[in-house]
Amino acid sequence: MLRVVVESASGIPKKKLGNPDPIAAVVFRGEKKKTKAINNELNPIWNEVLEFDLKGSSLDPSSCVDVVVKDYETIGKDKFIGSAKISLRDLASAQTKSLPARNVSLVNEKQQAVGATINLLIGYEPPANSTVNLNDQPDGDVSYGDVGEEGEQGEEDTGGAAQEESPGAVVTPSQTRKSSQNPIRLGRKRHRALANKPQDFQIRVRVIEGRQLPGNNIKPVVKVNVCGQTHRTRIRRGNNPFFDEIFFYNLNMLPSEMFDENITLRVYDSYSLRADSLMGEFKLDVGYIYDEPGRAVMRKWLLLSDPDDASSGARGYLKVSMIIVGTGDEAPTERKDRNEEQDDIESNLLVPAGVTLRWATLNLKVYRAEDMPQMDDTFVQSVKQVFGGDGDKKNLVDPFLEISFAGKKLCTKIIEKNANPEWNQVINLQVKFPSMCERIKLTVYDWDRLTKNDAIGTTFLNLSKIASSGGEIEVSTAGSEVGFLPAFGPCYVNLYGSPREFTGLPDPYDELNFGKGEGVAYRGRVLIELSTQLEGKADKKLDDIPSDDILVAQKYQRRRKYSLCAVFHSATMLQEPGEPIQFEVSIGNYGNKLDSTCKPLASTTQYSSAVFDGNHYYYLPWADTKPVVILTSFWEDISHRLDSVNIILFIAERLESHLTSLKIAILAKVSETRLAEIWLKLINHMIEDLNSFQLPAPEGQQNLTSLDLQINKLRDAAVASIRQMANRMKEEATDVKATVSDIEDWLDRLKQLAEEPQNSMPDIIIWMLRGEKRMAYARVPAHQILYSTFSEQGCGKYCGKTQTIFMKYPMDKNKGVKIPVQLRINMWLGLSAYEKKFNSFSEGNFSVFAEMYENQAQVFGKWGTTGLVGRHKFSNVTGKVKLKRERFMPPREWEWEGDWFVDPERCLLTEADAGHTEFTDEVFQNETRFPGGEWKPATEPYTDVNGEKAQSPGELECPPGWSVEDDWSFDSNRAVDEKGWEYGLTIPPDDKPKSWVATEKMYHVHRRKRLIRPRRKVSDTVAVERRDPGEGWEYSSLIGWKFHRKERSSDTFRRRRWRRKMAPSDCIGASAIFKLEGALGVDVDEKDSKTDAAKLFGANTPTVSCHFNRSYMYHVRVYVYQARNLCAMDKDSFSDPYVHVSFLHVSKTTEVVRTTLNPTWDQTLIFEDVEVYGDPQAIAHNPPDVVLELYDSDQVGKDEAMGRCTCPPIVKLNPSVAVSPKLLWYPVTKKGRSAGEILMAAELLLKEKVNEGDLPLVPPRRGEKLYMVPQGIRPVVQLTAIEILTWGLRNMKTFQLATVSSPSLIVECGGEIVQTAVIRNFKKNPNFLGSVMLLKVLLPKEEMYTPPIVLKVIDHRPFGRKPVVGQCTIDSLEEFRCDPYRINSEVVMSAKVAMIAAAQGDVVIDIDERPILHTEVNIAPEEEAVDWWSKFYASLGELDKCGPYLKKGYDTLQVYDSELEEVPGFQGLTDFCTTFKLQRGKTEDEEDDPSVVGEFKGSFRIYPLSDDPGVPLPPRQFRELPESGPQECLVRIYVVRCIDLQPKDNNGMCDPYIKISLGRKRVDDRDNYKPNTLNPELGRMFELSCFLPQDKDLKIAVYDYDLLSRDEKVGETVIDLENRLLSRFSPYCGLPQTYCISGTNQWRDQLKPSQILQNLSRLRGIPPPRIEGDGSSLSFSGKQYSLQDFEANTVIHQHLGPARERLALHVLRSQGLVPEHVETRTLYSSYQPTLSQGRIQMWVDIFPKSLGLPGPPCDITPRKAKRYYLRAVVWNTTDVILDETSITGENMSDIYVKGWMPGMEEDKQKTDVHYRSLDGDGNFNWRFIFGFDYLPAEQLCLVSRKEHFWNLDNTEFRIPPKLIIQIWDNDKFSLDDYLGSVELDLHNLIPPAKSPEKCSLKMLPGVAGTSLSKAPLPNSLFAQKSVRGWWPCMIEQDGKSVLGGKVEMTLEIVEEKEMEEKPAGKGRDEPNMNPKLDPPNRPDTSFFWFMSPCKTMKFIVWRRFKWFFIGAILLLLVILFLGILFYSLPNYISMKIVKPFS
Repeated sequence: MLRVVVESASGIPKKKLGNPDPIAAVVFRGEKKKTKAINNELNPIWNEVLEFDLKGSSLDPSSCVDVVVKDYETIGKDKFIGSAKISLRDLASAQTKSLPARNVSLVNEKQQAVGATINLLIGYEPPANSTVNLNDQPDGDVSYGDVGEEGEQGEEDTGGAAQEESPGAVVTPSQTRKSSQNPIRLGRKRHRALANKPQDFQIRVRVIEGRQLPGNNIKPVVKVNVCGQTHRTRIRRGNNPFFDEIFFYNLNMLPSEMFDENITLRVYDSYSLRADSLMGEFKLDVGYIYDEPGRAVMRKWLLLSDPDDASSGARGYLKVSMIIVGTGDEAPTERKDRNEEQDDIESNLLVPAGVTLRWATLNLKVYRAEDMPQMDDTFVQSVKQVFGGDGDKKNLVDPFLEISFAGKKLCTKIIEKNANPEWNQVINLQVKFPSMCERIKLTVYDWDRLTKNDAIGTTFLNLSKIASSGGEIEVSTAGSEVGFLPAFGPCYVNLYGSPREFTGLPDPYDELNFGKGEGVAYRGRVLIELSTQLEGKADKKLDDIPSDDILVAQKYQRRRKYSLCAVFHSATMLQEPGEPIQFEVSIGNYGNKLDSTCKPLASTTQYSSAVFDGNHYYYLPWADTKPVVILTSFWEDISHRLDSVNIILFIAERLESHLTSLKIAILAKVSETRLAEIWLKLINHMIEDLNSFQLPAPEGQQNLTSLDLQINKLRDAAVASIRQMANRMKEEATDVKATVSDIEDWLDRLKQLAEEPQNSMPDIIIWMLRGEKRMAYARVPAHQILYSTFSEQGCGKYCGKTQTIFMKYPMDKNKGVKIPVQLRINMWLGLSAYEKKFNSFSEGNFSVFAEMYENQAQVFGKWGTTGLVGRHKFSNVTGKVKLKRERFMPPREWEWEGDWFVDPERCLLTEADAGHTEFTDEVFQNETRFPGGEWKPATEPYTDVNGEKAQSPGELECPPGWSVEDDWSFDSNRAVDEKGWEYGLTIPPDDKPKSWVATEKMYHVHRRKRLIRPRRKVSDTVAVERRDPGEGWEYSSLIGWKFHRKERSSDTFRRRRWRRKMAPSDCIGASAIFKLEGALGVDVDEKDSKTDAAKLFGANTPTVSCHFNRSYMYHVRVYVYQARNLCAMDKDSFSDPYVHVSFLHVSKTTEVVRTTLNPTWDQTLIFEDVEVYGDPQAIAHNPPDVVLELYDSDQVGKDEAMGRCTCPPIVKLNPSVAVSPKLLWYPVTKKGRSAGEILMAAELLLKEKVNEGDLPLVPPRRGEKLYMVPQGIRPVVQLTAIEILTWGLRNMKTFQLATVSSPSLIVECGGEIVQTAVIRNFKKNPNFLGSVMLLKVLLPKEEMYTPPIVLKVIDHRPFGRKPVVGQCTIDSLEEFRCDPYRINSEVVMSAKVAMIAAAQGDVVIDIDERPILHTEVNIAPEEEAVDWWSKFYASLGELDKCGPYLKKGYDTLQVYDSELEEVPGFQGLTDFCTTFKLQRGKTEDEEDDPSVVGEFKGSFRIYPLSDDPGVPLPPRQFRELPESGPQECLVRIYVVRCIDLQPKDNNGMCDPYIKISLGRKRVDDRDNYKPNTLNPELGRMFELSCFLPQDKDLKIAVYDYDLLSRDEKVGETVIDLENRLLSRFSPYCGLPQTYCISGTNQWRDQLKPSQILQNLSRLRGIPPPRIEGDGSSLSFSGKQYSLQDFEANTVIHQHLGPARERLALHVLRSQGLVPEHVETRTLYSSYQPTLSQGRIQMWVDIFPKSLGLPGPPCDITPRKAKRYYLRAVVWNTTDVILDETSITGENMSDIYVKGWMPGMEEDKQKTDVHYRSLDGDGNFNWRFIFGFDYLPAEQLCLVSRKEHFWNLDNTEFRIPPKLIIQIWDNDKFSLDDYLGSVELDLHNLIPPAKSPEKCSLKMLPGVAGTSLSKAPLPNSLFAQKSVRGWWPCMIEQDGKSVLGGKVEMTLEIVEEKEMEEKPAGKGRDEPNMNPKLDPPNRPDTSFFWFMSPCKTMKFIVWRRFKWFFIGAILLLLVILFLGILFYSLPNYISMKIVKPFS
């Protein structure tokens, strides 16, 4: 129990109007309790005690309580005042019982103190059984509910109490771990080391229920959309619908793409067909869930909102679980909490902690763009020019920018024909913030009038990098807040994509422009600015930027001049020769050679041709003259950003290198003290680095943006927090290995901090060009080579240093299997203002030459200038631009040095044979004829392979230094006839045939023969005689053809190169080369064409090179020892690996090792004299890597690449110092994935001033040329014994269409081989005879170097064929090592098998004397109460479902949450022998694992042997072995239930049933399928017999029943029964807790406990157990046990067996054997073999038949639902809304009441109508009777009905029992009007009011104004049985809840039996009793006018118009009287006058 006394608070700030009414809430473990509110008080005193029940668990040291103080508002949300967090560390450690927290400061959302303090007293009573463990690492997730009051705090609370520890709060070290569970994922730390390849994922979304959905009488339905797939739930009714449906989404995609996908949940009202049926939605991205603990969001409430109306607030809540299952993941189990019924939505809301989602507007200002590439054809422009218009060829692009974020897309305007558009527009994006989406995507498109718009380039703004929640800084930083909203710029973002050159053809690299893959070229940049506003909506989505803002952005565009110098040291590892190669360096738009929109600059090296290195590769022979490229460019100065990046990276790299050495030390198992030293060095360096290297302060820098300030703050805080943690670790850490993960976290954190979002400096891009074609590229981030004036660490990692770059092919499909070229390059980039600083970085001397070519042609045998057609006497290299010597002027600050001289191009000195030791000269002899004529020599009798003219064989003399091996002969190894001719046909306009054949036909007119002459190199004297200056010509057959050195008779054109050297005029050193800028390029005016520029440019382009005056000789040794786990490249499952080892421009190759994946080469490769230019110190600092490329040697076809590996050599500048290199494992990678490891080392020795004696000794030889790895480097070995238990082979698949019938096994290790006997008949007995073998091997002492064990299975086929049919490599031998002299208590023999062995002898079975019969009689009536399911639920802890089971003292079983094999402690049931998978075939695509073709069962024991032959061998490990013959067994399979199956039907459901296969037997349970469910309770038992080991694999599959189509398999699981029989944990039949001889827990095993115990003792080689006569005590294995100890406080019930057996069982249970259990197995399908398809709970019993009969099986048939009836008597209604106006003008309603139970809508019932209620009262006395099936254990109704009329089966739904009562107004001629409803949950029944006056809306939960404290607690009607009173009905009007009326009812729950005893009829029908209902006593006024005309007269007409009628009658009488009077008066008068009768 935790008690928090909230005493008082003081200093609460005033409000604007009046004082606040403070109320305090305390949150602990997600549970929240509140005090009362104190009205109008600034210093409230509460003195209230809030108690939290810990439910028996002890307090965790990381626990803390959160206190939140708010201002209580009667209406609306309480206003947040402040919060505090208090750690309970001291309470948890039991140092104190109560913890006073006095004057704790309250802080606001921004973690600033609000000036108020609060006083608390916290008391803690630990549970009785708990002991405190101080060393417990607090785990990160104590509670799922995030602290802080999410839903309530309203708009003003963004920080919440959850995150930082405030300055006033108690901060303890343990707490820092907690805050990392920070759900705001802006600075999201994604620990997602997922491969970048498409993978299988499964997303499960479970929609549980909705609450408080808006609207009247609605029918909600939820639609879930994930990655384009949509599912919908069934339609429900009411505002609080219960769905409980699960949807599965199976995806196969790239993880990175999946994390950006959205999950959308929308709730619709299915009634309304209109567009406004959407009631609310919630969106989040998949990555958010992936980053949650357990990759799941479990049973959280989502706040639904209206996507269009930001201000509308909550639109209801939806409770969901969302889970992502990746390859090999286990889905977390959902636990429903007991108290979840009343769960508080607010404390379990999924929103970023303490933050209500609020609408924010991202304002993205798009100013301008520049450097857009040409995207449209020049055709139109050319036409314009022809007609005299001015065509604009530079601005052929119509750009606009598209922004997309969270599914919204907006575009700027289109600016036509402008490569530097200015948009100046602001785009307003409305988003929910904090956003659950990560990236804003910006794409620039080129608008096309007719075709699809082309993408120019794409870039992303990552919100996680430009905003921060501050949550990742864990240590409080003096109250300063480091979180900030997204902000960016004004800053340029660079676009990268496909190469810039425009072609009319489709772009093959177009995908790169959409941001997929690494862009290979710069494509322009965009100036943008992003800011965020939290409040207010933007008027327009697109608007123009005000001119003031444009001016402000101007200052961010200030440019400065940068200089870049790149010196190419070497280009090696070229794979094939070919055209000459040059390199182009560009940064941004400066230096692109082929794109006409770029400025021309000298950005390329000169062309040079590749030379063979004598072994495998080619390289460029630059020797001592290295090409140099210089570029000047103009960019914004963002050095303050890049300096910070470089400093953080510097710290991170040092940390990483230390961490690597620490990990290697751990692997190499060095001593503890040495390990501690390394660790201490790491920590000290780390702390020192963090202290000493300050980041540049942002103040005073130019280009400063708000994001700069925020990031700087964030970095400072993060560095401080890491330093603090490092200091703490240094003081507190005890275990070095445990700290590694923390240190890795720091490293990740530092690398994250080094990411700079505002990096406007484009990357440097290096291209390799072959001819004019782009071949390969490399991208170097500018910051890596940037020079910094701030500090040395601020300089880039490679600034002025030589780095190795492996270039890449653009969009390489093979992902880098082949390297185009390896470059060593030295680059320096800096502001031109600091270019003098370059001097200290430069090596060698820079020399600059002006050059021109002298051209001559041959006319009539004479060389001269006359025949130069279109060429000039002196020209540039192209020959087209005329030059004169006088034209050349040295640039500023340079002057000539020396005169012009002839200097032939160096690449021409390298002939085709350079580097080769053997070479073949070739010449083709050609003859022609007319068809049918004689063959005559052709016009060109001798040519080369391309048909170019060549010298005749006689003229080709052998070069000096070579000797001819053989004379000229024709080549017959081709498709030629016997004389060597091949024939062809010339088709005009060609003069040569295109194709050749070997047979002569009449129509052939051309033939040729290849003549060859092999020659061999004899001496290294390079006889290149320097020609006198008059010479140096290069010749060519025609102008524009390829030049060659030697003159040939066919040549007609020649040229030579003249050069003149320049030197800097004053001594400014190397940086003078930057001064060449004026000469390097002419800034082309828009009007000039590129060609003019090229003319000027070509003339002035000096070539710059770097000259090294001395080279150093090195001696290189590479020790290649062995490799492991290489890829299988051949069909026989092996490879034939060899290695090309390359170092700079030399390479060698190892020998080939045949058929192995774990080759041992044991070879030293020695490179004698390697010439390297440059300072040895620089080389020692940063040596070139040794690169190893592994190949698989193939007899036929090309050798295949197997991967590559790089290794830095150890450099020794003084070889006499003895430091021997250490062999280490280096990873081999192929296509970016691991492809094995190689064990090697390399050393580089400087040979200068060293006599040969100092070099290391020559290693021992093996054969003439092969050197082995010398002693001292090769691993130290020891004689080791490997005992091999070869038990047998299983499941061997066919090989080459034939079954494997007589296999044997070969075991190889460390060069030794041993083979088993052949299995004669594999079908009958797949086990080996003579199962144990011994192998003596020399194995390395260090585990690190141990070679693997390789198993090969060969099949003995007819005719002596022995193919390898499967192989397996066992890497780690550590687990098999053992001490041979230890007494082996765990002898490998299994308990069960021991019994079987004994059973061949005699079995003594004791028959108990105890009579069993009479007990049975007593038991029968009582057994009803409990069944096997009671036991199951009791074991799961679901006590409400198990009835009185536990009270009776019955035993429970163990429910394992995994497979039995996975349970720790049972060793995977492989303690006797392990199963190894055998594989075969080559690894085709690395995506798939090689196919498994069988299994080998066996085990190994490895132990060292003494070198002394005299010492006797240790005892053998595998001694007693079980019988290996087949045995017949009885197998019982109990399938309990399935959980979360994959749906297979369109309705998101499944009709599962079980299929079982064992050996050849199949059991199909199709008739017992369960319709429409994903969680079926199957409760089935199957009994089969089988022979082990042949039928060892038991397959249990779940299928989905379909009537018409084929049944689909949901998934299956496989159990190895043989392992269960052989394991010593005896899992064949679990041991129950007690020995019962009757009842549900009756003993099932064949043997009694005492017999099993006896066998166990024999097995362990100890004396048998001794049992006392009465069975009360027993001695076993030297211990005494007594029954009293075990059964001291247990219930002794009548099912128990005799005492001696009970005691034996208790003893057995203490021996670590498998208990009685249910295991949960995961189902897998062959389509998604790595993803769970659901789980199945089951267990298996195995009984060998030789042991007699087993006990009776358990009955596990599922429970049936009970029938209940709900009787609801509707007595009266009152205060009903009067909806109609009668004819006579009164308000009235014709009331009736309607009722139903959800899920059983078809059983709706109505009362009769109370007509003409004038005061809202209605009298009914009407009975509703609802029958329902109810599962008391689960508290759910079971509804079984057809979903649609066309369905075949009833679907079972489980629905909480609820009653919905509605009041309606009856209309005869129109639709009835709805007046209100109430929803009553029968489990949590709202207690009714006793009188109508007390009945109000406040009784309903979730209605505004409900005070929780005053409402009585809800009760269950099932417990109360009957209840009567008044309930309010509610109706929504204008979004507000209004009282619609009150109903008086009696509710009563009746069981079926009671229903028969006390019957009652519906309505007032017979039998009208229990209670008897009299007709309602309604006023006479209640009738229907149409049906009762008399009553209508009486009550309507008479009542209202009574006086009217009386008056009318009186009037009528008067009128009648007068009428008669007037009528009769004349007659009367006349009579009177006349008097006729008188």
